[in-house]
Amino acid sequence: MSQVYFDHNATTPLDESVFLAMMPYMQGQYGNPSSRHSFGRIARQAVDEAREQLADAVGAHPSQVIFTSGGTEANNLAIRGMAAVLPPAQVVWGSIEHPCVAKPCQSLKVQGWEPRPLAVDDAGRFAMDDLAQALQVTTGLVSVMLANNETGALQDVAEVAKLARAAGAWVHTDAVQALGKIRLDFAELGVHAMSLSSHKVYGPKGVGALVLDKRIELMPQMTGGGHEKGLRAGTENVPGIVGFAAACELAVSRMQQDAEMLGRMRNELETGVAALGGVIFGSGARRLANTSYFAIPGIEGETLLIALDRAGFAVASGSACASGSTEPSAVLLAMGVEPELAKGAIRVSLGRGNSMQQIEEFVRVLRAELKRLRTLSAVAVM
Repeated sequence: MSQVYFDHNATTPLDESVFLAMMPYMQGQYGNPSSRHSFGRIARQAVDEAREQLADAVGAHPSQVIFTSGGTEANNLAIRGMAAVLPPAQVVWGSIEHPCVAKPCQSLKVQGWEPRPLAVDDAGRFAMDDLAQALQVTTGLVSVMLANNETGALQDVAEVAKLARAAGAWVHTDAVQALGKIRLDFAELGVHAMSLSSHKVYGPKGVGALVLDKRIELMPQMTGGGHEKGLRAGTENVPGIVGFAAACELAVSRMQQDAEMLGRMRNELETGVAALGGVIFGSGARRLANTSYFAIPGIEGETLLIALDRAGFAVASGSACASGSTEPSAVLLAMGVEPELAKGAIRVSLGRGNSMQQIEEFVRVLRAELKRLRTLSAVAVM
C-alpha cells in the first residue's frame, strides 16, 4: 500500500524542474561565488539571478534579499538583529507564532526588553484592539506571522504594520507558510522585514531568505567573510539558492490554479469530517486553501495520527510530542479551545500531488478508524 502525503505545511517534495535547475551547480559549476576566477563568476551570476527571481516573486528589489539557511535563521536574524540596534523597549509578537519567532522574542528579556504576546480571537486572527492597547507602551519591535502553520489562518499584517509604524515600532512578518499560496508584495505589506523558506514551496531544504527594508540597520548574527552584504557570513549555498528561486517562480505561476484545486479538496475533506462529528478549527477566518485543522471529540490526536499512518495517510498532530510531551497545541489554547479538545487536533495540509480521490478515501478510512478506536475504548472500559 502506497502512503498518501497530507503534511505539506511541514515540508514539500522537491519539484522535478527545480531539481533540474539545481543540478548544474551540484556538479559541473561548483565554484565559490566569492572566487574571482571563471568558476566563481558563474556561481556569482547564478546567485544574482536567483536573487532577482525571488525579489520578483515577492514584490521586492533584489538588493533587499538576504539568503539564509532557512526560515528559522531568517526569523532569528530579523528579531535579534533589529533588537541589537534598537534601545530596549516592548517587543510584541503573536501568541500563535512558530517557536522560532516566539523564543527569540522571549529571549530579549535578558537584554532589557519587555515581552508582550498579542492575543487572537477564537478563529485565530490577531486582535487589533489588543495590539492598539499594547502599542500604548513604547514598543520597539512587532513580529506577526502572515499565515499560521497549524490553522492556515491569514492575518491582516498590513493593518498590523500600519498601527505599529504609527507607534514608531519596526515590524517583521514570518511569511514562510504564505509564500507560494497567496500573493505576496513586500511593499504593500508595509513591514520592515519578511522571512521566507524554500522547502515549503517544493524547493530544497536548507535555504531561506530575509527580505529587508533598505533603510533598516541590522546586526548580523553570524560574522565572518562579509557575505550577503555583511549580514550573513558563510559561503552561499548556490544549488539551494538556485533551487529556491526556481521554486518561487514556479509557485507564483501556479498559485491561482493550485489554490482553486486545493480549496475544492479541502472543502470536500471538511464536509466529510463535519459529518463524522469533527470540529474544524479556524473555519471562521480566511485561511490558506490547502490547510484543514480539526479534532474529533473524545479521540486523542496522537492515537488517531498513528492509526491513520498505519492506514496509509501521513498527517500531523496538534500535540507536541517532543521529549514525550503530550501538551496540546499552544495555537489552539491561545484561540480559547479547551485543552482536551485541543489534544485531539489533526492537521491535513494538501499539495499538488494530492487528488480528490485521495480525499474521498481518507474520509472513508477516517470513518473506519474512528469506529475501531471507539470500539477499543469501549472494550477497555468494560
